[in-house]
Parts: sequence; structure tokens; C-alpha cells
Amino acid sequence: MTSKKIVVTGIGATTPLGGTSPDSWRALLAGESGIRAIEAEWVERYELPVTFAGQARVPAAEVLERPEAKRLDPSSQFALVAAREAWADAGAPDVDPVRVGVDYSTGIGGLWTLLDAYDTLKEKGPRRVMPMTIPMLMPNAAAAAISMSIPSRAYARTVVSACASGTEALVNAYEHLQAGLADVVIAGGTEAVVHPLPIAAFASMQALSRRNDDPASASRPYDVNRDGFVLSEGAGALVLETEEHALARGARIYAELAGGSVTSDSYHITAPDPEGSAAARAMKAAIEVAGAKPSDVTHINAHATSTPVGDIAEYNAIRRIFGDHTSNIAVSATKAATGHLLGGTGALEAIFTVLALKERTAPPTINLDDQDPEIPLEVVTSPRALGDGPQLALSNSFGFGGHNAVVAFRDYR
Repeated sequence: MTSKKIVVTGIGATTPLGGTSPDSWRALLAGESGIRAIEAEWVERYELPVTFAGQARVPAAEVLERPEAKRLDPSSQFALVAAREAWADAGAPDVDPVRVGVDYSTGIGGLWTLLDAYDTLKEKGPRRVMPMTIPMLMPNAAAAAISMSIPSRAYARTVVSACASGTEALVNAYEHLQAGLADVVIAGGTEAVVHPLPIAAFASMQALSRRNDDPASASRPYDVNRDGFVLSEGAGALVLETEEHALARGARIYAELAGGSVTSDSYHITAPDPEGSAAARAMKAAIEVAGAKPSDVTHINAHATSTPVGDIAEYNAIRRIFGDHTSNIAVSATKAATGHLLGGTGALEAIFTVLALKERTAPPTINLDDQDPEIPLEVVTSPRALGDGPQLALSNSFGFGGHNAVVAFRDYR
């Protein structure tokens, strides 16, 4: 089968840095942090050990009409805001809905709806549980909401693979476009779990940073003093289409989605393989699908959650593939600014990768005061020009369960 060129024609995001993709990108380049103290009474009520998170800078309920927002879990609200921005950014293509697909993801789904409904059941009885509870909590609710809003009738698919979900959705979209299942696909991921239960649970497993006295500096990938990730919320969406379709309608093209790959560690339910062998295979395969070689890669948006073991495992994977070329790659760890959006993080970081290629500028990694000598990457700490030559960039995502997903983007000329 002849390979088609797949391109990015629209982007949208709502994040701890900003309510739109441009606002989030500007704040990222400016070195801002989206992490702040949680101002909710439940922090004190439950005596949570972690009192901060990456909360959406603009609540989705303030963007959507009230009747619409009330019928959606916050995770679906974020997804709809991001998808509508991306669709408008792509010029609101006039496409037969049967040729439009949705590949959207989440790591957990409608958690707020589920837990609020359980509280209602316990406190007020079954008659008070909302009729819309199931449609709001199901993991495919975000994909369904996007599909009905655009509209999309080719398909609406949901992938759930923890923190790799958003990137895996992009890999799926690439493959679906190659297979001819659609001409245009809206792909991405969302998460809304800044809630006392996930905070308590992640803290219990020693996964979260506990810098309650300085939230803005809590997410610090590669720093010797990193002590865990920061839980965040938000969503990202990309409009993808075949180059032929995009050119025929005169669309603006940001970059080419050149390839992607998914692998599994088969190692541990939460810890990454410390050798990074499966993660390395995912990077290698994404590069091969792109018709490139490791020495062509100029930029990586790393998964880099700021956990002591995760950052080293990813470095080992990178070193396996790139060897001495590792020192030539500009590495950005944008979770330092955004925190970790779980199922939404891959989509957001793909957007940052696309914008880095479009503007030929690698975004900075903040909070890196003392780089771990065991991770000698060429980390970007202030906006860095990528140069005038051809650019190939990777965006990495790795999730609980041993899920690895990598996408490769090429600058479009």
C-alpha cells in the first residue's frame, strides 16, 4: 500500500498555562509555570499530603454554554473546548461527516461524575442519582461529544492506555488515515482528575512531588532534587488529514505527522523498564515509519515526568537509539511547566512539538537548577532555535501498564 503524507492543519488546547493553544504556547516560551495551590475546601477536609496541582487556567464550564456543560463530565468539557478550537483553527473544513473520524483518549475518564454519583447514592439514596451519570462517566464520552459536535460519522474511537493515551490516539489516527477510513481525523486526549481521591492515591504510592511550599518549582524533570510528578488537567486536540485533502481545500499546514509506534514493556504495572528497551523500540519504529534514521532527529519532547526512576529510564531508552547523536538533540521537558495531564499529556506535548517545528523553536524546560549527572541530555532551558535545515522531532509518552507510544513530526516545506 502506498504511504500517504499525513499533515496537521488545526490545533487546540486548554491547559494549566492557558485556555487556548496560542496562550499555552506563549506562556510555555515565557518560562511560566501552570502549577499552583488548590483553593478548594476539600484539601483541608481530607488533610491531603499534596495541596497543589496543574489546574486548567480557564475552567471549561466558563467556555461552554451552561446546559451543555451540565451534561458533560469535566474531562469531556475540556475535550470539547480543545476540539472546537482545533476544528476552527483548521478552517472548519466543509467535509462530508462520513469522511471525518475521531480518535480521542483519556487515561481515567469521568472520575468526577463517578465519585460524585457515589457520594449522592450514599448520602441521598438511589433516586437522587442523575440519569446522565453513565453517559457522563464512560471513558468514550469525550470522543462521543466531539463526534456529535463536529459532526463525525466515519468513526469515534477511544483508547485508554494511561499516560500514553493521547499519543496512542495520534498513532491510531495516523494508521486510520493511511487505511483510508477517513479524510480528516480529530485526535487527542483529555483528563480531569484533580480530585482528592487521585491525589491521595498517587501520593500514597510516592509518585507525587510534595513541594507544597513552592508549587511552581515542584515539577523539575532531570533535576537531582526531583521528587515526583505534578497532577494536572486539561486537553489537547489536533486536526489531521491527508496532504492531498488539505491542499485541495487550501488548508494551512503546521507540520507533517510522519509516523508513530506503540510498544509494551511487559515489565511492571507502574514502574518503567529501567533499561528502556521497549521505549527505545517505539522510538526506533516511529522513525522508521517516517522513512528516516536516528541521526535525522533534531528535537525530542520527552515524557520526563520528574520522577526519580522514570526520567532515567527514558534517558536509557534515548541513548539506546541515538548513541553519540544524543548530544545533538534538543530535548524539552514541558511537564516542568504544565505538570502531568495523564491521558491528555501526549496530545498537548504533540501540539508543543508541532509548534516547535512550525516556529523552529524548542521550548524551555524550567526548574532545572542542578541536572542529574546520570541524565546527560542536551536539555533546552531557554527557547532555542532549531536551525534552518530539515527537522524531525519525536514526542514520547509512557504509561502505567508498560504502555509506550511515540509520534514523529517533520517540518513542512
